[in-house]
Amino acid sequence: MIPTKIPNAHPSLSQMHVKLRQATPSDFPTVLALLEGCGLHTQSVTPEGSTYWIAELDGVPGGCIGLEHGEGVSLIRSTAVLPTARSQGLGRALVTSALTHASLRGDRAVYLFSQEAGDYWQRFGFGPVGVDEISAALPDTPQIKSGLLKGWIHGEQAWKRELNTGRQK
Repeated sequence: MIPTKIPNAHPSLSQMHVKLRQATPSDFPTVLALLEGCGLHTQSVTPEGSTYWIAELDGVPGGCIGLEHGEGVSLIRSTAVLPTARSQGLGRALVTSALTHASLRGDRAVYLFSQEAGDYWQRFGFGPVGVDEISAALPDTPQIKSGLLKGWIHGEQAWKRELNTGRQK
């Protein structure tokens, strides 16, 4: 189902049926529509080597998030919540789901790019890092490859959150 309008967009999430689910390959048009609905680029978005989640409000897709996987690290990308579904905790639920998945798969760290939402990501324990670090950690992911090929990556702000640092080996 391609999102159009979130029903009852202003009630709190507690008044709506909220469902977070892992996206399947047939959900990919919905992921792209959510990203486009939030004005985000979709050129390098691919389901290969990635895990995506969709958040539904009363059965209607309202947000998504993706993880591109590397060796022991992942890259959060394509985090989007439709404007009519914002400020209700949906983004927080999506981020928490992605971080939990990364931790359970044994990732040491999760990275992302964000120019404008640094304060938001800091609430989840992310801190700024250099673009060279993220490029070295995730050289084969679609977003890094796209950024290097097209040259936009060096104008971006990269962020990192350490995971699984307290475990004994």
